[in-house]
Amino acid sequence: MRILGIDPGYAITGYGVIEAATGTYRPVEYGAVTTPAGQDFGLRLKELYEGMTQILAALKPQAAAVEKLFFTNNKTTGIGVAEARGVLLLALAQGGVPLFEYTPMQVKQAVTGYGKAQKRQVQEMTRRLLNLPGIPKPDDTADALALAICHGQAAGSPLRRGMIQLNRR
Repeated sequence: MRILGIDPGYAITGYGVIEAATGTYRPVEYGAVTTPAGQDFGLRLKELYEGMTQILAALKPQAAAVEKLFFTNNKTTGIGVAEARGVLLLALAQGGVPLFEYTPMQVKQAVTGYGKAQKRQVQEMTRRLLNLPGIPKPDDTADALALAICHGQAAGSPLRRGMIQLNRR
């Protein structure tokens, strides 16, 4: 299964596409869609949308994993991230790519086996699982690959397979 992981942001949106098969993972492509600071926010959203539609057309993922959004300290930044996430979800919907959402704790649990793992531990385990020479940069890219791995783990579970079948009906 070809899985796209997305770590949404309006300055940097990390993405990572992997091939997942019977507990093994192979990186296909990963990187980031970036927008310049100071640019009109509407234009930044347009660039994110166009970047994501190009990724979808080129890499043809069968599923997308996106982190569930939650607000902690800076609600102003959170609103901008939510708006960026919205245009990314629109691109997925228009591209016909099924969406699956995971909490940070679910991602940590799937990748490291420990739901309260540190960011560096998740990044290192992501590197190992994908047999990469180094941790992908920026961090948003590594996070996106971890999301894709999380879905690879979940998609293989009997519960998730049942949910996928229900979503197709």
